[in-house]
Amino acid sequence: MDFLRATLEWAGKTLSVDLACPVDLSLPLKDERVSDGPSAWYVGRPRFEPVRGKGFVGRVSEGGPVNFTNVNFNPHGHGTHTECLGHITPEAHSVDEQIRNNTSIPWLMPCLVHSVTPLSTEGNSIISKESLPEMKGLPPAIVLRTMPNPESKKITKWDNSNPPYLHPDFASELVKRGVEHLLIDLPSVDKEVDGGALLSHKMFFGVPDAPRLNATITEFVYTPNSSPDGLYALSLQVAPFDLDAAPSRPVLFPLK
Repeated sequence: MDFLRATLEWAGKTLSVDLACPVDLSLPLKDERVSDGPSAWYVGRPRFEPVRGKGFVGRVSEGGPVNFTNVNFNPHGHGTHTECLGHITPEAHSVDEQIRNNTSIPWLMPCLVHSVTPLSTEGNSIISKESLPEMKGLPPAIVLRTMPNPESKKITKWDNSNPPYLHPDFASELVKRGVEHLLIDLPSVDKEVDGGALLSHKMFFGVPDAPRLNATITEFVYTPNSSPDGLYALSLQVAPFDLDAAPSRPVLFPLK
């Protein structure tokens, strides 16, 4: 169906995008009492509660007229989210304002899916500079799929597990090669307990010396094994929260 195709221009080439075959990388927020889901940073799981008061209940199954639910969750600790440099700066920066007002963040952009295997050293699993793609110039977005890649990642409780993380040199090289949007299937690009150093966050966001207002990091994605490494188009859809981070739905589209 031709009306479901688009084109992208990148590296002197015209790329045909197949909009009819989306690959959703997001992990949804789910009530802890109903279904399993991912979590990190010692904040438990999301909790959904119907509004109650003055003879009203916001749940049809309990006799209420509508389902009307409060949601308690943390963008960084529950499900797929996209963050800006405001995550690590004393000044407030909103990921919503950044995306809404920055014309350098298009609705559809070239994106490389790249699988990496963390190296075990001294009790840590590190994604080193040697795991970088061989391409000298990279597209504006990259999705890192850590191997192995079981579907159990979708419901992993990452607290106190010391997950794999990026070496700062890896993040630095991504910046040098033109990457502005980094997506990863881990709870963070940095080590779970690093004393607040956040070296890869700071390197990628250029904090404090050269802040990159056009850069984003998306964590807690899941890239299915059925989507091979290579070039795609990415639609980075971020919920309009006036915060440093917000729930998001990154979607890949194959190229023809």
